[in-house]
Amino acid sequence: MKKLLALAALATAFHTAWAAQPLLTPAELSAQQAQASAPRVIDIRDPASYSAQHIPGAINAPYGKWRGPASNPGELLDAPKLTELAQSLGLTASTHAVIVSTGADATDFGAAARVYWTLKLLGLKELSILNGGMKAWADAKLAQDQAVPQVARSQYQPQIDTSLLATREDVGQHIKLSNAALVDSRPDAFFLGKTRAPAAKLAGTLPGAQQLDFNQWFLPGTATFVDKSAAQKIAAQVKREQGQDMVAFCNTGHWAATDWFGLSEVAGLPGVKLYAGSMVDWTQSKDTPLMANQPSRFEALAYDAKQWWERKSK
Repeated sequence: MKKLLALAALATAFHTAWAAQPLLTPAELSAQQAQASAPRVIDIRDPASYSAQHIPGAINAPYGKWRGPASNPGELLDAPKLTELAQSLGLTASTHAVIVSTGADATDFGAAARVYWTLKLLGLKELSILNGGMKAWADAKLAQDQAVPQVARSQYQPQIDTSLLATREDVGQHIKLSNAALVDSRPDAFFLGKTRAPAAKLAGTLPGAQQLDFNQWFLPGTATFVDKSAAQKIAAQVKREQGQDMVAFCNTGHWAATDWFGLSEVAGLPGVKLYAGSMVDWTQSKDTPLMANQPSRFEALAYDAKQWWERKSK
């Protein structure tokens, strides 16, 4: 038994030594780039911004490539498309990938978190996000260039980790059985049913959902994610029974990716899933979806009329 415990401790120590940190500062990423096993930097900004200036060695994979159609932007891409994307970036099971977004604001962070979640869903383990994005990198006055690196295509075959994903059917069962903590990542107006995403058919939230506004995860006035200690205090706001899963959702799985990242990767909570399609997917169900915080019929009609008028006036 003692020998087994010693081996387990050694394995844990080894894992700790190589496991990537979910958040890297610009200085930490710069230092890692100088090493022989430099990470693969994935710049998810638009092509024009990438072409103007980027982190040396970074490759461009704009956020739009990771998203679903306009009718359901949060929809998870099918396996062949995700495999093609991962292989085109030269990713392998051992690649340490660092995702870089603009760092413009808290909403922008959701793009990096959604890509991080997608790569983890595909079976990659060594993942990080540049905390503060390109804005933090530029503010630190670190090197940038315009060179476009050539990356050898990989033969990586994703191993989908379904423990990270909640489907519409999963969420329906959770609501029916009250056996998961449903976490609405949206601000008040959405949670309370006062507004809705353009592609959503109904306003409101999931029955029994708890609100955890994604904006809470950042240092005030910045796009810098909080540290582990602060993240654990934020995560403690969510109540769940022992052994239950948590399911983060929003409108299209963008803001919810930030909640998922904070709860799972930074605060370190187990059993956290992302409902990728979120409320757009939920309200587009052929069956009448269960809802909470729905506006009255009069309020819904008034909202629709206002939206119609605003579109017509453009």
